[in-house]
Amino acid sequence: MRNKHAAEPEERELVITRIFDAPRELVWKSWTEPERVKRWWGPKGFTAPFCKIDLRVGGVFLYCMRSPEGKDYWSTGVYRVIVPMERIVCTDSFSDEEGNVVPATYYGMSPDFPLEMLVTVTFEESGGKTKLILRHTGIPHGADQEGAEQGWNESFDKLAEILNN
Repeated sequence: MRNKHAAEPEERELVITRIFDAPRELVWKSWTEPERVKRWWGPKGFTAPFCKIDLRVGGVFLYCMRSPEGKDYWSTGVYRVIVPMERIVCTDSFSDEEGNVVPATYYGMSPDFPLEMLVTVTFEESGGKTKLILRHTGIPHGADQEGAEQGWNESFDKLAEILNN
C-alpha cells in the first residue's frame, strides 16, 4: 500500500528564511506575546485587531486579520511543540471568530486548502541577529501558495520594521 502522504510535505511546503536585525529573544517575543503579534501580523495594509495565545503544548491561538476593506479573517491552531527561543510547531486552520475551524471557502478562498496545515518556525541566534525559518505545510500549489508567500513576506517586512524601531 502506497503512503499517499509521503511526498506531500515537500510538494505543498512553503519555506521562507529571513534574517532579522534583532536579538533572538526579541524576535521570539514578537511571535509569542499577543500585543507584539498584533503590531505585525498580516500583509501590507492589514491589521490584527485580535490575538489570543495560550503558549503551551496543547494550547490554542486565535488571531484575527483585518483587510484594508474591513473584512476579518480568523485563524486558529494548536501548539504541538514549543522549545523556548528555538522552535514553535503548531497547526494552522481558518476559523470563525469563536475559534471553530472552517474551510477556506468560508472566506471565499480555494477549496483545495486542507482544514489543517502545519507551521514550524525556528529561531537561530547569529551574531546579534536572528535567522528565522518558516515552514508552512499544506498550502495548495499555484496561486494559493503564491498568495501565502506574499502575505508572509509582507508580514515579515512589517515585523522587521517594528523590530528596528
